[in-house]
Amino acid sequence: MNEPALIDSLLSDSHTIAVVGYSAKPDRPSNSVSRTLRAHGFRVVPVNPQLRGATIEGERSYDRLSEIPKDLHVDFVDVFRRGEFLDAVVDDAIAAGIRALWFQLSLGNEAAAQRAEAAGLRVVWDRCTAIELRRRVRARP
Repeated sequence: MNEPALIDSLLSDSHTIAVVGYSAKPDRPSNSVSRTLRAHGFRVVPVNPQLRGATIEGERSYDRLSEIPKDLHVDFVDVFRRGEFLDAVVDDAIAAGIRALWFQLSLGNEAAAQRAEAAGLRVVWDRCTAIELRRRVRARP
């Protein structure tokens, strides 16, 4: 969990990221991080049942990871949910055949991340994708 090589691999080799807990409200972290991801060329697929299939920035939203069509390959999932919901996210990711989960800062319930890792998923815990993207850009010569 949190190996620098894993973080770099996910950010350099991925194209499509599902954002669980995506909010259409521009002041929410999931929205601002998604904007940053899009600005860096990633395709962002919103996942939030409150959006009820709305189209966000040209992408249809889904209620759950397992509802994303199999032909829409998701490279990893960026998770913006409170700790008490993380076990359900892990279960949904496993059911959907997701290979990597990235848990955002200060979510709580690290046991859910450890369970995901034990199930064979690659896991980044307590890191922000936007911060890590900026770090990578600054580190380039």
